[in-house]
Amino acid sequence: MHSVVELINDNSPKIVVLSAMAGATDSLVEITTYLSKNNKDTAKELTSSLEKKYKKVVSDLFKTQEYKNKALGIVLSHFNHIRSFFHKFYSQPQRNSILAMGELISSSLFHLLLEEKGIHATLLPALNFMRIDRAEEPDEYYIKESLERELQAHQHNILFITQGYICRNVFGEIDNLKRGGSDYTASLIAAAVEAEELQIWTDINGFHNNDPRYIKNTYPVHNLSFDEAAELAYFGAKILHPSSVLPCKIKDIPVRLKNTMKPNDEGTIISNSSTKTDIKAVAAKDGIITIKIKSNRMLLAYGFIRKVFEVFELYETPVDVITTSEVALSVTIDKPDTLEPILDDLRKLSTVEVEQNQSIVCIVGNLIAEKKGIVARIFNALEDIPVRMISYGGSDYNITLLVKTEDKVKTLEALNQNLFSHD
Repeated sequence: MHSVVELINDNSPKIVVLSAMAGATDSLVEITTYLSKNNKDTAKELTSSLEKKYKKVVSDLFKTQEYKNKALGIVLSHFNHIRSFFHKFYSQPQRNSILAMGELISSSLFHLLLEEKGIHATLLPALNFMRIDRAEEPDEYYIKESLERELQAHQHNILFITQGYICRNVFGEIDNLKRGGSDYTASLIAAAVEAEELQIWTDINGFHNNDPRYIKNTYPVHNLSFDEAAELAYFGAKILHPSSVLPCKIKDIPVRLKNTMKPNDEGTIISNSSTKTDIKAVAAKDGIITIKIKSNRMLLAYGFIRKVFEVFELYETPVDVITTSEVALSVTIDKPDTLEPILDDLRKLSTVEVEQNQSIVCIVGNLIAEKKGIVARIFNALEDIPVRMISYGGSDYNITLLVKTEDKVKTLEALNQNLFSHD
C-alpha cells in the first residue's frame, strides 16, 4: 500500500481501483460456505482469524496512534456487519454482501493512509455507480451517467479511490462482476470517462513470452494487440481475464500492465495496433478434456454439427478447440462437472471417445497465417512431441495445439528454444 501511494501521488488526475487484499476474498468465500451449511462455530472462528489479520495490517500500515484507532474502527465496523448475518444467513444477496467486505475494507484503509500522509483524495463508493443488468452484464449507460454525476460532485479533486469487483444488481442488492474482478471494473470506468490510459498493476512485468513457472529466462512482451492479449489470457496466461479489457478495446483506450514492485520496468502495453513481430508469446492451459465424436453415417449430414453444439449450449459449456475429419469431429472443453450429461446426449447422435489430462498450448503473434515459414518453425520444434490436435487459420494471431499434460513442459521448452532463441 505504501508503494501504491508513491505510484499514484504525481498530481495527475486519476481514478484508482482497488481489489481486496491478498487472500481476503477466499477467506470470505469460506466463511459464507460454512454459514450456508449452518456451521456457525467454524464461520465465527474464520471471521475472528481474518479480523486478526486486518488488525495486524493496521498496526503495520499506520504510523500514528490516532490513525491506528481510526483504522481499527473501520475494521471493527465491517466485521460487525459480517457477524450481523450469523443469525439470519440464508440468501445469495447476503453472501454477496459479505464478499464485498474485502474491497470495502482495503479501499477505506488505503484512503485513510492517504489522509495520514496529507494527500487529498476522494473515496467514491463503487456501489453508487457500478450496476449489472438482468443478464448480469454491466449496465454501461447507467455506469457512465452515475459516475459522471459522482465526479461532478467533486469536480475540484483529481485523485479518486474506489472499489473493484463489487456492484449492485437491478434489484439494488450488492452483487459482483464475477469475471475479471477489479480489472473489469477499471476497464468499465476507463471507458466511461474516456481515459487516456488504463494501467493494471500486478506483481509481474506484464505478459511474458512463455510461462515463467516452467521456463527460465522468459521476458516481457512489450506490445500486444487486444486480440493477441485475449488469446494469451484465455489460453493460460493468468495475468488478465480475457474479457476484462473489452470496454477499453471498444473505446480504443490503451491498457498498460505494470509491476508494482518494479515500477520502472516497461511492462506490456495492449492496444488496437500491434507490432509486426512474427511470434510473440506462448501460453498453456491445463485441465482440458477432448471429446471425439465419430459417425460413419451422419457426420457430414445436414444439421449434424448443429445438433452436436446444441448439446454444449444446453449445458452452458464453451468449446475451446475444434477439428474435423471425414468421419469424426473433435472438440475440447474445460468443465468436467458437465462432462457426463454431455456424453449421455452425444451418444444419442454417435459414438464418443474421451481423453482427459490434456493441455492446450497456444502460440500467439501478429498475422501468423500470412507469414511464410512460421508453421515450419513450429512443427520443427514439435518433432519429438505427440500432438493430439491442431487448430490453425481460424484467426491471424493464433495457432493452437493439444498435447498430453505430461508433455506440456517439454512442449513449452521446445517452442521456447525454436521460436525465441534468436531474439
